Amino acid sequence: MAARAVPAPLAKLPNALTVARLALIPVFVVLMIQAGDAPSWPAGIVFGIAGVTDQIDGYLARRWHVESRFGKIADPLADRLMIDAAVILLVWYGRLPWIGLVVIIARDVLLIVGYRVLSPRGYELDVSLLGKAATWVLYAAIGFRIVTANSTTWPLWLFWIGLGMAVLAAVFYVRDAWNVLRR
Repeated sequence: MAARAVPAPLAKLPNALTVARLALIPVFVVLMIQAGDAPSWPAGIVFGIAGVTDQIDGYLARRWHVESRFGKIADPLADRLMIDAAVILLVWYGRLPWIGLVVIIARDVLLIVGYRVLSPRGYELDVSLLGKAATWVLYAAIGFRIVTANSTTWPLWLFWIGLGMAVLAAVFYVRDAWNVLRR
């Protein structure tokens, strides 16, 4: 690992952004519940801020050479929790189909179980470009679904594309994990 490229106080910024994203989840949930089945710009903005900080914290950590074990665990956890909360609420209010929630929860459980099995063996699950792209597309699709009317269908198409990308990324993670377990 290269030497840290920023002063110590600034080196904490990526993890602070991740913690802030975790803190935004209950705010987002309250805003979504207040909106019910209607579009919500306040909830959409909070969700969008979470999506943007997801990109910024990882970029800064890599650029400044301040990646941490906490960040490698908390960053994807914050993404999963925010996306899962959004999808659960959108399904609850009839704005997304329930099968999307089932696929997302199944994928997340698979990743968590995989991490628990592989981590003690020294394997670190690095997020792939496809996994990152799937998260970007899901953030966009869900964000657009939050702020648009129920009759607007294009965010649903974007959601299915992002979900397909996430499932494909999970397949590649399982393949890589299987190769590690066979060694």
